[in-house]
Amino acid sequence: MLLPRRVLILAPHTDDAELGAGGSIAKWVEAGVDVHVAVFSTAEESLPSGSAPTRLADECHESLDVLGVPRENRTIFSYPVRKLGYHRQEVLENIVALGRELDPDWVLVPSGADLHQDHQTVHDEALRAFKHKTMLGYELPWNHITFSASAFVTLERRHLEIKWAALTKYESQLEMGRPYFTPEFHDSLARVRGLQVKDEWAEAFELIRIVL
Repeated sequence: MLLPRRVLILAPHTDDAELGAGGSIAKWVEAGVDVHVAVFSTAEESLPSGSAPTRLADECHESLDVLGVPRENRTIFSYPVRKLGYHRQEVLENIVALGRELDPDWVLVPSGADLHQDHQTVHDEALRAFKHKTMLGYELPWNHITFSASAFVTLERRHLEIKWAALTKYESQLEMGRPYFTPEFHDSLARVRGLQVKDEWAEAFELIRIVL
């Protein structure tokens, strides 16, 4: 099994890292990989009415606690949701600083096929900063028209259970009835991706760059 020493996952919003790579994060943490997560927006405008402004940030910490990502390995910025493109240079500078501090072996970003404007910004600026690193694009199917499933992380059932347990910490998103916040969705997608590589369960990624 190929394992990196350190992985940096760049998430435009709270919950993106868990949705796109939660099973892989659980597997890597279990194997002793040094996993870091950086979130760029806490999406305060996407909260249910009456919620505290810090609700998604708090839920993110609870979710990453379940996945086993150490508190000191988390960075949460406070850019406004759907407006990362207006702060492109600052986002790039944040990413470059993380790269210098952490020197990750692998970097996970939203897929290049992701149509969400914030996800496109993080993808593009990460590509500028980490063009010399192995980069994988994680899958968020509701944002894609196409997706190149060209790299796979095989999973055990327990990794999917940890992923779903982490996602349940996002009570605000469950309240809002997000259709991708169901165990059935994540199980079925993981089963399809596993079938593609003759395994039971997997998460798929777009292979952006590989450095061996």
